[in-house]
Amino acid sequence: MKRQKKRVRAGIVGSRFAAKFHYQAIERVFGTEPDVVGVASRTRDSAEAFAKPLGLTVFDDLDSLLDQVDVVHVCTPPVTHEAVAVAALSRGVWPIVEKPFTGFFGDGSDGFDGRGYPKQQALDAAMGSVRRILEAEAKSTAKVLYSENWIYAPSVQKERDIIEKTGAQILWMHGEQGHSGSHSPAYGYWKFAGGGSMVGKGCHPLSAVLYLKRVEGRVRNGKPIRPATISARIHELTRLPGYQDAGHLRTDYHDIEDVAMLHVTFEDGTLATVFASEIIMGGIKNRLEVIANNHRAVCNINPNNSMQTYNPVEEVFKDVYLVEKLGTKQGWAPTAPDEDHLNGFPQEIEAFYRSVAYGDPVESDSELAADTIATVYAGYVSAEAAGAETKIPRT
Repeated sequence: MKRQKKRVRAGIVGSRFAAKFHYQAIERVFGTEPDVVGVASRTRDSAEAFAKPLGLTVFDDLDSLLDQVDVVHVCTPPVTHEAVAVAALSRGVWPIVEKPFTGFFGDGSDGFDGRGYPKQQALDAAMGSVRRILEAEAKSTAKVLYSENWIYAPSVQKERDIIEKTGAQILWMHGEQGHSGSHSPAYGYWKFAGGGSMVGKGCHPLSAVLYLKRVEGRVRNGKPIRPATISARIHELTRLPGYQDAGHLRTDYHDIEDVAMLHVTFEDGTLATVFASEIIMGGIKNRLEVIANNHRAVCNINPNNSMQTYNPVEEVFKDVYLVEKLGTKQGWAPTAPDEDHLNGFPQEIEAFYRSVAYGDPVESDSELAADTIATVYAGYVSAEAAGAETKIPRT
């Protein structure tokens, strides 16, 4: 029997880049009847600029919004994620929490500099934040929905299908995300973003590799295979004394790294490597390769060759969107016919709304989010010790 579509009342917290692509994904939900009630944002002018063209109500505070919704999209800087998620859970509202899930955001001092802060204390604080969110979830009728779009990217979900149907053993995975710098003005300050490339970029491929090992574990042993140790290095290349700024990369980072390299071992002895950086020109590089005992898969999330265009003159394509952070539209370009779909954004939100409405299970949940944060901040401990292998804590 075909189930009747349920209405899901939604709110959005935040009004900038993430809020826009979340709203676009909501418009593509088909399994429920989404009703976006309104938006709340720290800056009233920004909220009105986002809400007015969409016909949305601007709420003066978070509590007023939460009283009117079933699900809330947390599209604010990472420093606010815990507070918004806990407030939502306490009211039985499902929080869709953008990456990174949470973290450590300084000691409260005005002049905080994340580079010199003891990273074991940062790890302890980040895990404290994770525990508080999980405790709120345990007491709530709602669940955390971890907004990691890589999990729902079609290529990653196809790899899940292969693992489930073949019983594959994953031996090594390599994931990368890189581009020329974040859209967010808060990014670049540890006290707002919780770190740099390792947490801000690396969380995408890292969550994907942790997810696929969880899938393998469910199939082979009935329980997830979780991360055990990490060795990591971080660098600040655009702040080197000899760096020559040619104007193509974002360089206004206050106290965060712009390159990170992670080597993760799992409890079964297998491994994953992740590269994350802010120094990639020519568009975003989102790639995941899986080496298993019975197959090999390469997931080219962005760019890929589903479409390519050639434009001899920049001006010709002035009103044409090709792909995020391309830099120039002249010459050959890896044009995305549906970038959101290839990135997994609409599939992710569709799954979340079905979970809110009907209780359908999701692939990206609080357990995956917790393991990602634990791995990242253990990575900062490792990087502080010049790459020494570091145990990843469990929640």
